[in-house]
Amino acid sequence: MTATGASLRPNLVPGEYRGVAVTEVSGDLDEASLTAHFVGREAYRRTRFIVVRRGADTAVISVRKASEEPLFSPITEVELLVGADDCVFVDCPEVDTAVPSALGRAALAHAPGARGVVVRGSYGHISFILDPRPLRVTVREVVPPHPAKLFDQTRRLLDVAEHLPPIELVAEVVDLSDLARSRPSASYLLPCRGGGVSVESASTFYLDERPAHVPWTLIGCERSQQIHEWFYGERADQVDICPRTAGVTDGPVLTKCCLLEHHIEVEDGQAVVPWGASLAQIGDALAALALAWEPTWAHA
Repeated sequence: MTATGASLRPNLVPGEYRGVAVTEVSGDLDEASLTAHFVGREAYRRTRFIVVRRGADTAVISVRKASEEPLFSPITEVELLVGADDCVFVDCPEVDTAVPSALGRAALAHAPGARGVVVRGSYGHISFILDPRPLRVTVREVVPPHPAKLFDQTRRLLDVAEHLPPIELVAEVVDLSDLARSRPSASYLLPCRGGGVSVESASTFYLDERPAHVPWTLIGCERSQQIHEWFYGERADQVDICPRTAGVTDGPVLTKCCLLEHHIEVEDGQAVVPWGASLAQIGDALAALALAWEPTWAHA
């Protein structure tokens, strides 16, 4: 079988693990031997890939059949996607093999450097990833609260996202206490108590409580500055905490901005969600980043 192009791109993951069959053979796992073994044998109409095992050795092939219509049809062509010399079989019962990012994490953790990684995961389901190179997305966030909420939400979303390519998250976190210490002051004004920020040897006030005005330094974003101006008729001395304006980071970036209320924005390789974004908004932002940075990725 001539390489289709799909077998040459990174992060190849089957669209459905139901299309992956598993079998054992006694012969060699090179393409010629596997072609001789499988061509002419019947395969289920949903079968597109076969994980072939001989003892501890594993290879992955794709197959074409004479027809997709009958329940079973003879295999007419075989393509060796990854041979036994560069394929690893791993048991990861905690991994949902329908989730590309989960397959990518398993590959990097258990078989770094391998071109092909076959994973037997939760429910005993088996799938694989070929040439795993997950898209590294930097999540730029401020803390507290701990854990960093946007990073935690994104991590949980990728645990179940079957439609996104394999993604690896990198945290870029700035502590509000460190920002406060960068601008020494006798008094600080924080947006709210929710973060639990306090600065030693300084008075701390919270904007949402509308305290009586004193000379303070606002540790907040532009929206906090706007609220301050509404309350007190003037803008405050400020340390800007908005992660959207924190500078340039190589590669795709996911971050947030409180000036957004109901929509996401994508610009210059960066996706921005509202402060307090929903999982749906974060999913849309990741999909936009994937489209910008991995436009040709699709399930195999």
